[in-house]
Amino acid sequence: MIAWNDYDTGNHRLSCPACGRGERDKTLGLTVEADGKGVAHCFRCEFTEAFRPDKGCHVAHFPTIKAAQSLARHDTLSAFGRDLWNACKPLSGVAIDYLAARHCRIPPADGDLRWHPSLKHPTGYVGPALVALVTGVLNGEPLSLHRTWIRADGRKAEVAPPRLLLGGHRKQGGVIRLWPSEAVTVGLGVAEGIETALSLAWAYLPTWACIDAGNLKALPRLAGIESLVIGADNDAAGIDAAHACAQRWAADGAEVYMTKQAENDLNDTLAEAA
Repeated sequence: MIAWNDYDTGNHRLSCPACGRGERDKTLGLTVEADGKGVAHCFRCEFTEAFRPDKGCHVAHFPTIKAAQSLARHDTLSAFGRDLWNACKPLSGVAIDYLAARHCRIPPADGDLRWHPSLKHPTGYVGPALVALVTGVLNGEPLSLHRTWIRADGRKAEVAPPRLLLGGHRKQGGVIRLWPSEAVTVGLGVAEGIETALSLAWAYLPTWACIDAGNLKALPRLAGIESLVIGADNDAAGIDAAHACAQRWAADGAEVYMTKQAENDLNDTLAEAA
């Protein structure tokens, strides 16, 4: 089990307890919320663990060795992923209610965020979920899907973890185009998470989500974009990623602005202000 009390609020990358190949093999994404609750998910073998400090419990799911070894590696979105994406619907109903309750700006229908009314989670849970298409930042090639199981009241579903990328698909070099490429002219706003990017969108358009700190840190300079606004997460990984991205873009002549807030991210700031 993970030593949850060793980690501060925010996002962390660790070696997976199920398939880890050493301290530097950080395939496990771990998120600790402000109330101490946490979720962890391995992007290689799909090991998951949830922590609930108020109940003093850990809930872990270990994949079988066979399942961990049989994960295919897809450089682009698989046929299964394409079928799932095509089965998703434009934002409406519970999806709109969730985003509104989170104080997010609703993206346009031609962006890469949809929803599924009854999507199955690896634990067996079935419920509504936001589904986002991850595409290559430079070429727009479909790479993966990002899924978030949701509730209409703005909370994520009681399932661990509530956010998952497709197993066996790469996300490096990918973004979620919440506004389509055609909407991007000379300026772009970026953030790690979907809700953070949709919070930034109240002040700056268009916005994309980079999924995590690693992708934000590596975001390449995009031709034609003269101004970049970064919705930085207020944790060690987020600040480091935002500064690295800003320095690279600024060195190449772009105007770069970064947000700074007391809360962990812009969506938390909107929630506090409501």
